[in-house]
Amino acid sequence: MRRRAFLRMMATAAGGLALAPRVRALPATSLLTIGQVQHAGRWNPRPTALRRLSWELSQRTSIETGADAVPVRLGQPTLHRYPMLYLSGDGALPPFSEPEIAALRRHVQYGGFLLVDAADGSDGGGFDGSVRRELARVLPASPLARVPREHVLYKSFYLLDHQGGRLLVKPWLEAQVVNARVAVLYSQNDLGGAWARGALGDWEYSCTPGGEPQREVAMRLGVNIAMYALCTDYKDDAVHLPFIMRRRS
Repeated sequence: MRRRAFLRMMATAAGGLALAPRVRALPATSLLTIGQVQHAGRWNPRPTALRRLSWELSQRTSIETGADAVPVRLGQPTLHRYPMLYLSGDGALPPFSEPEIAALRRHVQYGGFLLVDAADGSDGGGFDGSVRRELARVLPASPLARVPREHVLYKSFYLLDHQGGRLLVKPWLEAQVVNARVAVLYSQNDLGGAWARGALGDWEYSCTPGGEPQREVAMRLGVNIAMYALCTDYKDDAVHLPFIMRRRS
């Protein structure tokens, strides 16, 4: 083979390799698609929230996301395809059936993650009172408890020291734990209300009392939650590695 032909062949091959990352697409099963739990109440009070969160994840992190969340029923056989589930509501949550409770329990015990988000700002009644009742049925041995401020959830991507959401009903998150892993995370602050953005780019709800900084914290918290749902505690020590190495040098 002449040198000129050889160089032409190598240049063509190199060009193909350079273009490969752009044209190679991940299979749909490798994308993070959030499953939004359907129930007999108002299960989708913030229809654009998860679409916006997925977009933010794709822009801010290396997580590849699906186009939109997928409505799921707790009893469906494909529930395991959604490592991150989202349960929201505006008003009281009707009781789940025993098979639904069993399916959700199995899902979170085998590594699945559930984010629960109260859209109505309730505290003791409404969605809050009823979802606490249902979560107690799901994991009776692990009651909801405050997530400590030093938990890896608050440093899985961003370092956070306060809460965000459409409202600030509680300055903390609560969780149910399975084998030292947060399996169910609960916010009373309407994270979805802070994430929701209309087709024209306008935010659908104002955030009170903190305004836009409070919304940004809610967005960063959403990113951290998704990162934790996928990676759990891997960053508990790694987040401090640059500081440790700097001190050693």
